[in-house]
Amino acid sequence: MRALGLACSPRVGGNTDIMLDKALEGVESRGGTVEKLYTTSFNINPCLACNSCFKTGRCVQRDDMQLIYPRLLSYEGIILAAPIFSMNLAAQAKIVIDRLQCCWSKKFVLKQNTVSEEIRGARKGLWLSAAGFDSEDVFEPALATVKYFFAMLEIKNWEKVTYHSVDGKGAILGVPGALDVCFEAGRTLAGGTG
Repeated sequence: MRALGLACSPRVGGNTDIMLDKALEGVESRGGTVEKLYTTSFNINPCLACNSCFKTGRCVQRDDMQLIYPRLLSYEGIILAAPIFSMNLAAQAKIVIDRLQCCWSKKFVLKQNTVSEEIRGARKGLWLSAAGFDSEDVFEPALATVKYFFAMLEIKNWEKVTYHSVDGKGAILGVPGALDVCFEAGRTLAGGTG
């Protein structure tokens, strides 16, 4: 398996970044290859809502999303590592997801698949998230967006690993067993357990 990890926190070395590293280690432990992208290091414009993609299935904007699209559409495993800010996904994740409007157009307007037949059935996803708020419900508002993200990438099988009450940078390191869970989630993504 080739797995792409999208690190969508503005805080390098923060909680979801640490979680992502462990999940990617899990993928590698099963013989998979991994790539990690920090969305903050790319120049990504917001969706223009111009609907040009309704005609072509492609976005007219020429920014760094053109570097991310091929990866999102060709890797067998996609890991979205996105923290919760202000009760929803951090903007660094949401801007990427908004730019999948072209995939929505391709799928629902043009009635075409977004990924090749060869990998469609093998694709799996994983959402990793941490939030400072002290309630498990803090992840609920983001769920519809995460479901949309994976659906536009034609990923039917995806899991989530979330931890609430985790706020300070590196606080996930103090949560017993959390990194083991992330590692195992990566192994499962790559096709194995235990």
